[in-house]
Amino acid sequence: MSTAMTSWAALLFLPFAVPIALWAVWSDLSRMKIPNKAVMALTIVYAVVGLFAFELDEYLWRWVHLVVVLVIGFVMNMLRMMGAGDAKFAAAMAPFVALPDAFLFLTLLAVMTVAGFILHRIARSTDAVRAATPNWESWQRRDYPMGLSLGATLITYLLLAALTGA
Repeated sequence: MSTAMTSWAALLFLPFAVPIALWAVWSDLSRMKIPNKAVMALTIVYAVVGLFAFELDEYLWRWVHLVVVLVIGFVMNMLRMMGAGDAKFAAAMAPFVALPDAFLFLTLLAVMTVAGFILHRIARSTDAVRAATPNWESWQRRDYPMGLSLGATLITYLLLAALTGA
């Protein structure tokens, strides 16, 4: 399975996007919040690295992805379907995804959400894991830390594109 994103672009983004995605995952697991600084950092990575990764017209059009996902995310937040941090982080991720890869990306997100939910529930019921992370907010809350799935999806998509992209 290949992606519309080029291997070159994915390789440019990976060293910057992966630490930010992991920061969002860690923060959402431990505090049930994705910091605005993580959202801004990911947006800045696209703003700067994207100039080198894409032709100007594609670079500019991908900013529309951010706006569309942000509007959808805010509506979902107002309907209490997702947290505001999740909506903002998803919007910051959106320009990284090639439009022809939208179905692939959403499929990855669905898989990561199911897998993440199951693994999170197993981890929070495991004494050794809870002992190692005793104050994590996500162990106490009914809500699922969607940053886990969002971060894992972005990393997986970029790795897949790096390995199989055009």
